[in-house]
Amino acid sequence: MTDPLRYPFDQAPEPGQRREVAPGVHWLNFPLPFALDHINLWLLEDGDGWTLVDTGFSSRHTQEIWRTAFQDALGGRPIHRIIVTHYHPDHIGQAGWLARQFQAPVWMTRGEWALTTQLHAASDQEIGDNFRAFFGRHGVPGDDLDALAGRGNTFRKILPELPPQPETLAAGDAVTVNGDTWRVHIGRGHAPEHICLYRERDQVLISGDQVLPKISSNLTVRALDPEDDPVTAFTDSLRALRDAMDEDTLVLPAHGLPFHGLHARVNDLCDHHREQLDAAEDACRQQPITAHDLLPVLFKRKLDSHQLMFAMGESIAHLNCLLATGRVTRQERDGRLYFSA
Repeated sequence: MTDPLRYPFDQAPEPGQRREVAPGVHWLNFPLPFALDHINLWLLEDGDGWTLVDTGFSSRHTQEIWRTAFQDALGGRPIHRIIVTHYHPDHIGQAGWLARQFQAPVWMTRGEWALTTQLHAASDQEIGDNFRAFFGRHGVPGDDLDALAGRGNTFRKILPELPPQPETLAAGDAVTVNGDTWRVHIGRGHAPEHICLYRERDQVLISGDQVLPKISSNLTVRALDPEDDPVTAFTDSLRALRDAMDEDTLVLPAHGLPFHGLHARVNDLCDHHREQLDAAEDACRQQPITAHDLLPVLFKRKLDSHQLMFAMGESIAHLNCLLATGRVTRQERDGRLYFSA
């Protein structure tokens, strides 16, 4: 199948270097220690310095690259402001450290900051107990459940330093950078209140994880909100982005290459989740199943304990969507939740 997207750049800049992708907008690429092995950050020219969008993973290696970037990518100019799109550690990870380096304020949405502080404050015991109760009800068996519960608060382990209390942004807010207006649009589903920034004058969208060119971001149900329906939240907010912006918008994603073709990509992402919902409903039609039973329907590869956590969150998300829209029913039996079409 032909890729409907158009890519104006065929590769990312080297770590610590920058590449201009639109007037006053520069691309940074930093490594990640995961299967998804990189993150894109965005530098916006801002007077005698920069506004930075997202910060990279919290690690010494990332800080070493940043120290090189202070002179190379930043040209010795200061960061005046840090905008964090959402709470995930590859986006917020260096916000505290960079804020200290430059005495720069951090800007986030209220919902992202609330979840950040809530997750960071939880004890290992609390996280383990929540995992055990939540995933146990959804069918995860003993050894796997022990592995998940035994992970403790991995969020705090990989995000040891929080940024200072941020200034808050909300849907519709205007961020002025070098005389340009960047309008705040909110994505949901992957994160509670994910910032996307749109410069209308030349149709540039910093999309974070909300719109990626090759994959769909993880949609997960957390133990903190077990009845959440992130699939509907994600697809509804994607359509709102599509309807507010031109098809030829230059999309600057957090992972993968910048691209044109926003409308086609949003349609593909919505189609993907509709297909996942249909597959899940078909499985529920065969017999009552748990979210754990659904995993091999939605995921065709073997999952380690780290992947299992995200896969279970996504499996529950699709079942919760089917439940919320009346396509399945749910019953509890022997302490586990079973879904039937």
